Amino acid sequence: MFTTAAVATNVCALPVGTVLDRYGPRVCGIIGSILLAIGALFFAFASQAPFDGYVPGYLFLALGGPFVFISSFQLSNTFPQHSGLILALLTGAFDSSSAIFLFYRLIYNASRQTFTPQKFFLVYLLVPLTIAIVQLTLMPKNSYKTVGELVTHAENPENDIHPATDAHITDEDHLAHIRDQRRHHRETVVDEVTSLLGRKGEDGTSAQTDADERKKRISGVWGALHGLSAWQQIKSPWFILITFFTVIQMTRINYFVATIRTQYSYLLASHPQAVRLNNFFDAALPLGGVASIPFIGLVLDNTSTPFTLALLVSVASIIGALGLLPYTWAGYANIILFVLYRPLYYTAVSDYAAKVFGFHTFGRVYGLIICLAGILNFAQ
Repeated sequence: MFTTAAVATNVCALPVGTVLDRYGPRVCGIIGSILLAIGALFFAFASQAPFDGYVPGYLFLALGGPFVFISSFQLSNTFPQHSGLILALLTGAFDSSSAIFLFYRLIYNASRQTFTPQKFFLVYLLVPLTIAIVQLTLMPKNSYKTVGELVTHAENPENDIHPATDAHITDEDHLAHIRDQRRHHRETVVDEVTSLLGRKGEDGTSAQTDADERKKRISGVWGALHGLSAWQQIKSPWFILITFFTVIQMTRINYFVATIRTQYSYLLASHPQAVRLNNFFDAALPLGGVASIPFIGLVLDNTSTPFTLALLVSVASIIGALGLLPYTWAGYANIILFVLYRPLYYTAVSDYAAKVFGFHTFGRVYGLIICLAGILNFAQ
C-alpha cells in the first residue's frame, strides 16, 4: 500500500502541474479536496466493503495531496523577499502532516481501540471540507505573479490590442479611442505597482525592487530559463541534471522510509532495538519538518543555489555513511539528519525550479521532474 501511494503521489505531479498552469491553484485545491474526501470515505468503510478498500483509500489520499500541496507553492510570491521561508513553511507542514496519524495511533491505543478508524476518518473529512472552503473564499483563483512578471505584463504595449474584440469595431476613431483607454489603464497599473513597491530612489528603482535584485544576485541562477517554453526548458541541462539528482535522492528517501525497521534489524542484529529506532523515527519525522523551517528559510533566502545543492549532496553523503554503521548511536544520528534533510531537499528542488524555470511553466516542469522520479522509483 505504501508503494502504491508513494508512486501515485509522485507520478500524478505532472497532471497536477498541467492543471495548475492551465486552470490555476483554486481548481487544483478543489480537486485535491474531493480526492482526499473520497480516500477518507474508503478508509472509513473499508472494513464493511466487499473488497479491500484500504488500497483505493491510500491511492485517493496520495492523489489528493499533490493537488493541494503543489498548487500552494505560488504563495511564495506573496512576499518575494521571504519566498524561501514560505516554501520552507509549506514543506514543513507537508512533512508534519504525518503527525496526524501518529497522534491517532496514540489515541487509538489509549482508548482501548474504541476510537475506530471509521470514526477517525469520518472526523478527518473536516480536512478536505476546510480546504474547499478556504479555496473558494480566501485563496486566489490565479497564481500570484512575481514583481517582474507583473511589471513586464503591464508594460507590454501589445496588451492594448485585443484582436477578438477589435475585429468587431469598424469605426477607426472609436477603435483608436478604446486602445488609448487601454494604454492609459496599462500605464496606471504600472504606476500603482511601482507605488506599492515603495518610493523610487534617485535611479528610478524602488526599495522592493532593489531587494529583489539583491536576492536574484545571491541565488546565482535566477531567471536562467525564464521566458522559454516548457519544451525548451525540459530539453536543457538545467532540467536533465536536476531530474537525475531528484530520481536518486527520492529513491533513497522512499527506500529509507519504507525499510527502516528491516535495515536496522539486519545492521544491529536485534529486532527490539530496530523497533525502538522505528518508533523514534515515527515521532522525529513530523518534528523534523517543523524544526527545520527556520534553517531552510535562512539557507534559501541568503545563500546561492549552487551552495544549497552542494549542501544537499554533502548531507546525503553523511546520511549514506551513517546508514552503513552497525551501531545504535549511528542509527539515531542517521534518523536525526534524515528528518532534517528531507524537508530541505524537497524545498530546495521546488525553489530551484521556481528560480530557474519561473512560475509560468512551473507546474508542468516541476511536475515532470517529480513524475519521472516516481516512475523510476517504482521501476527499481
